[in-house]
Amino acid sequence: MDNNSNSSKISKSITDKRYAVPFVLITSLFFLWGFARAILDVLNKHFQESLSISITESAFIQVVTYIGYFLMAIPAGLFINKFGYRSGVVFGLLLFAFGAFLFIPGVEIGTLEAFLICLFIIACGLAFLETSANPYVTELGPLQTATSRLNLSQSFNGLGSSLAPFIMGSFLFGNDSADVSLPYTIMGFVVIVVAIVFLFSKLPEISHDDDGEITENVETDSEDSGIHNLALLFKNKMFVFGLLALLAYEVSEISINSYFVNFTTGMGWIDASKASYILSFSLFIFMGGRFFGSWIMKTLPAERMLLYCAIGSVVSIVGVIVFSNSEKENTDSWLRFIPIAFLMVNYFCEAIMFPTIFALALKGLGKLTKSASSVLMMTPVGGCGFLLMAYVADYSGSFIIPFIIPLVGYVIILAYSRKLVKKQ
Repeated sequence: MDNNSNSSKISKSITDKRYAVPFVLITSLFFLWGFARAILDVLNKHFQESLSISITESAFIQVVTYIGYFLMAIPAGLFINKFGYRSGVVFGLLLFAFGAFLFIPGVEIGTLEAFLICLFIIACGLAFLETSANPYVTELGPLQTATSRLNLSQSFNGLGSSLAPFIMGSFLFGNDSADVSLPYTIMGFVVIVVAIVFLFSKLPEISHDDDGEITENVETDSEDSGIHNLALLFKNKMFVFGLLALLAYEVSEISINSYFVNFTTGMGWIDASKASYILSFSLFIFMGGRFFGSWIMKTLPAERMLLYCAIGSVVSIVGVIVFSNSEKENTDSWLRFIPIAFLMVNYFCEAIMFPTIFALALKGLGKLTKSASSVLMMTPVGGCGFLLMAYVADYSGSFIIPFIIPLVGYVIILAYSRKLVKKQ
């Protein structure tokens, strides 16, 4: 097939209405899990106050959630390989709803352990959703625009993430008698409705041939699935580097989100309610960064965009460390907002990292895509990095030193992006 013919078919696939409905439906899931994950950043501080626990103890909210991702990612990938994307989405939504409804008896029990069980089940559902949705979006069009397309869908993840701290912060910190089961019950009903929509929607199974053309309803050969695929993946050095970079991103991004309210209140700059509002605003910046990244990567290579953003994040976290140290005594000066401003810059810079690394790591993997996605979706276990940040904060007596942890993560991403740019 000549290049002109191939380009023509790619152009048609971009405007093919067959994929408009699946794209919209799948993108709605990004909002749901963005909202569900961002709630954790507010729950962390809420449980410290309502259950009288330390930062380290409350960190198990993130630990249990992201352990759920780690344990369920491979089973989710095997499930999707066998039953397809739609089945993976529906099963994930049902698990999500079940965990959300369990918050009702969880509140009655009133212990941290009860809430951790609920969050673990929700995390298992989210692992199915993300393992299904991320690679599916990359396949809903030509390979050349996969990164931009995933960034666009992930922008709605940013929208959910930005709304959650504002809504939950207003509810939990502005009301002494707030019942944490109420928002989860509402989410449970919403998720059930979404599951019903997916159950009766037709989502084509899509894959790409070696020329980048789209084919539908492709069955995976048994010899190219499961353990065999995993063995092939770990022989691919760039995939392994991409996996490490994605893990580093999850450590950095989730740890900063979870630490944000603790950091700003611990430094004595603002109270928990204002901190949750600022976090929400920062996540709106994060969302804007994804929309901007999706647009700019139509003309700028994704590898180079990732490099520029990694540099920006490294500089931003260094700025947080330096200026926090100089302003830690100035609890009333406007200069205390400089470190917060650096954090906001970092939110903008890091916004494109997950979808970009994810798409680049899947690039050219063909029939290995579903298995690769399940491996990549083990990386949210990096959220357990917040436990390390919490431990350092509790036992060093410093709220600044823990930022070294996400700084190391961004340096790894910088190294990965430099390697990709050199290979161009």
